[in-house]
Amino acid sequence: MIFTLAQINESLNINFFYNLINQTENEVVEFKRAENSFDFDDLGKYFSALSNEANLRGLEFAWLIFGYDEKKHAVVGTSFKDGDGALNKLKHDFSQHTTDGQTFREIVPIEIEGKRVLMFKIPASPRNIVMKWKGIAYGRDGESLKPLNQSKQDEIRHQTPEADWSAEIVPNATIDDLDEVAIAKAKMMFKKVHNRIPAEEVNKWSTEEFLSKCELIVDGKLRRAAIILLGKMFSDSKLRPAVAEVTWTLRDEKKDVVDYEHFSVPFILTVDEVLAKIHNLTLREMPGGTLFPDTMKQYDDYTIREALHNCIAHQDYTLQQRINLVENPGFLYYANGGSFIPGTLENALETQGPQRFFRNTCLCRAMVHFNMIDTVSRGIKKMFTNQMERRFPMPDYEIDNEKKEVAVRIYGNTINERYTNLLKENSNLTLHDCISLDAIQKGHRIDEEIAQDLLKRGLIEGEAPNYTISLGVAKASKQLTGYTKVKGLERDKIKQMILQYIQNAGTDGAKRDAIMEYLEGTLPSRNTKEQNTQLVSNILKDMNSSNLISSDGKLWRAPK
Repeated sequence: MIFTLAQINESLNINFFYNLINQTENEVVEFKRAENSFDFDDLGKYFSALSNEANLRGLEFAWLIFGYDEKKHAVVGTSFKDGDGALNKLKHDFSQHTTDGQTFREIVPIEIEGKRVLMFKIPASPRNIVMKWKGIAYGRDGESLKPLNQSKQDEIRHQTPEADWSAEIVPNATIDDLDEVAIAKAKMMFKKVHNRIPAEEVNKWSTEEFLSKCELIVDGKLRRAAIILLGKMFSDSKLRPAVAEVTWTLRDEKKDVVDYEHFSVPFILTVDEVLAKIHNLTLREMPGGTLFPDTMKQYDDYTIREALHNCIAHQDYTLQQRINLVENPGFLYYANGGSFIPGTLENALETQGPQRFFRNTCLCRAMVHFNMIDTVSRGIKKMFTNQMERRFPMPDYEIDNEKKEVAVRIYGNTINERYTNLLKENSNLTLHDCISLDAIQKGHRIDEEIAQDLLKRGLIEGEAPNYTISLGVAKASKQLTGYTKVKGLERDKIKQMILQYIQNAGTDGAKRDAIMEYLEGTLPSRNTKEQNTQLVSNILKDMNSSNLISSDGKLWRAPK
């Protein structure tokens, strides 16, 4: 007998389920009957608690099982979120309320004794990061679910960082494996950073003395960070299986690859080669009524350099992935392997002092010596500030803990220039205000408390989660066209369009899909496809109850 892959996976999941129920319920396995439904908030609290407990026990995952009565040792089955796409939607909705946008790694439905069981695979909270649900961290206290006590939160936050991969000695590597031009540039940058040290003194240092002071060489032996920053071409082979490479890719409007190139060590030199590939156009604008155009580059030099240096500094080289820089029409996309060390973007923007932990401490220290990065956590915030001052959209960070990847988009064009000018000229708006309003412009969700504050100040309107720029702001920034597209036509006008379409269809009637296609472009662009489908469904029901139209279950017709 030949089994399909799906059958094999199903069998493995069933066996795993029986292994779980043979254990006593504890901090990393939780059973719930959940026969018909389960409170969304309670589910979030269990996610937080189990994620934190898995972290504290050094485990990678925890499990929450629906459809099993642990006290009676009986499978009862569950109808929770039983429907096409319901579980995927649950994963997405969950990510809006957890630390760092974490969600279930998997939700596995299986059939046991003819009944549906759900197995939720919950990832442990990242190292040094407490998992919260709607801003509160939860934990287990015996069989009770309570806010995580402070001592356990401190235990997670003060976890010992992993060993520094970049500080390890490279076997069989010598100073001859380093590039002389790279070393010369490193010395030049070192003198700029450490200007209290007389340049004449630095010039007298031998290469070995210089590298020792930069902590790149120990007892005459090179560290991995030395090869990454200063190594000759092909010397990165001594870092295998780790990959030290940056790939630049150029894509066109159709997302087709037009050109690409790979760059390797020494990164202190090749960073300039990578950035030189970017088509940083000169833009001309007519601000504030002047007849003389101002000129500026499409991308801010500091921002695009800082983003690439951050990728090099914080890349998890053990993942054997390249650093990617993809040039798209209107934006640059950077991606490196590994988790986001500050935990969340909010942490990175709010931190006032030096960052406590680094993935590659030795590499980061050397990059500080060479004026490539700083260690006081100001780089990301400065990138945001630069974009705000240039009236460009804010950087978008994508933190994917499942794939172990951090990505950022840097925009090189305006979404609505006049609107951004309005923000800049309003001295009452903070950087965080601008970040929130920028998110609204892009259709991203924002924290409800922040949304309520913006609503009270008249900057946005609508209902969660479909907020839009307020009509007052839209008028002031001459964005009425975009405002109408986002908000959509009024319900009465949509009704008129539907009625006209159905009348034109005559006795043949009109299918719902055809009506949706006809209305395309008139419905709120900020809504998801499902939300607009529901909107039209509600309007059709309203029209039906008002006897404006009728339906036989398949087709809609005008009354005779």
